Amino acid sequence: MSTVPVTRDDRTGDPAGVLARGTDLHLNHYGAARLPFACVGGRGLELDVVDLSPEHRGRRLRLLDASGGYASATLGGAHPVVRAALARGTGVGNVTDELGSLERAELLDRLFGPGGLWTGHFPTGRYHVSGRNSGSEGNELALRLVLESRFDGRRLRHRPGKERRDTILAFQGAWHGWTGGLVQLLNRRHYRAGLPATDTAGPYGVRVEHIPFGDPDALAEYFAASAGRLLAVVVEPIQGDAGILLPPPGYLRNLARRCAADGVLLVADEVLTFAKTGSWFAMRDADGPVPTDITVIGKYLGMGAVSTSMVIAREDLAVRSSGAVTTSDLRPLNCAVIRDGIEHIEAEGLLRRSADVGVDLAELLRTALVDRHPDVFTEVRGTGVMLGVELTAAAADRIGALRRALIEAGVYAEFMAGAGKRSGGRRYVHPTLRIVLPLIADGAQATEIVERVAAGARSLW
Repeated sequence: MSTVPVTRDDRTGDPAGVLARGTDLHLNHYGAARLPFACVGGRGLELDVVDLSPEHRGRRLRLLDASGGYASATLGGAHPVVRAALARGTGVGNVTDELGSLERAELLDRLFGPGGLWTGHFPTGRYHVSGRNSGSEGNELALRLVLESRFDGRRLRHRPGKERRDTILAFQGAWHGWTGGLVQLLNRRHYRAGLPATDTAGPYGVRVEHIPFGDPDALAEYFAASAGRLLAVVVEPIQGDAGILLPPPGYLRNLARRCAADGVLLVADEVLTFAKTGSWFAMRDADGPVPTDITVIGKYLGMGAVSTSMVIAREDLAVRSSGAVTTSDLRPLNCAVIRDGIEHIEAEGLLRRSADVGVDLAELLRTALVDRHPDVFTEVRGTGVMLGVELTAAAADRIGALRRALIEAGVYAEFMAGAGKRSGGRRYVHPTLRIVLPLIADGAQATEIVERVAAGARSLW
């Protein structure tokens, strides 16, 4: 890492003052003191950063971004395809979903029409699609579709046979978003205490239950006891905030089969996993795609330029008239960015290439971090370009200092909360360093990131 001078663009003067004031005006979502750094530019995997700390105010650093832009910068920063798509998208109209749009039509036909790119997962004629601003909003729509599936909007009563379907199953350690409807899907007290609970009383009450993720016996036991009341299961194919936890082989397909057999809707939250595992979707195994009733994708969908999500649902799942209208439903600008980005990823073979980079990166994380720094790191998990390195208990107590040390070593990275204490004697999962690389990352950049993380760890231990 070095404090390489950053070439300025058309702005002049020292930005440290306005950066400091503006940072203070921005709501702090994290509780602890902010990192005293601000980004003023970047390209590819590089971030141009200004130090706002009193002792080094105005210092410039050039960091490698191991976070993938909070797991959303699909092609890194300032990619020419994305920049061109944004420019093109400003001239394709501003209609909402009330009118058709050529950009929207071309995108959906390319993905879901006859011979479409994603018809292996979502056969043509069996699914329809809606867009939202974010992954959380996408999951909210998925939840709404689940609830509407048991309600007859014309007769204002339960659909026949759905009267007892009042339970949604989620998983310990899950993360699906911060919105009021979604926090009930999270089993961790920190996220739920002090907020209104789901109404379980009355004819349309809903309760949420949780079981351990990736445990086939717990899954079988739950379905045997409660399938008659189960309305839906909501699952991340790889748990993100819990520490990049993968289920055992066959688990997701087993889950899908049980849901289909018992008339239970299966909702896949692929907001985080989309396009990061060497395939477009993580709901798959050695036998191919795992079928779902609803799939939500986001983050990498917006190519790091627009915040967007997509809800892909069975055609018979819908909401009451005007019940899901939104300004952000696949606006033409978003569709232009998504379509051009996806076409570029396909043309350049970036999914396959990123998977190869990920294999080497995972091994390097094991040898350079876990093996050489066992006082800091314990285990590497993940697949493709979405990897996690779990911290030791001692290192978990010093995450703030570790993040500063990594920045000083020239790398920006994020830490997931970890699953914490789990039921059934399963081991505690500590906070986890998340490494998410843009699909453009090469082996040399991956190696440099690991070397900088190791240097940061050495500076503290």
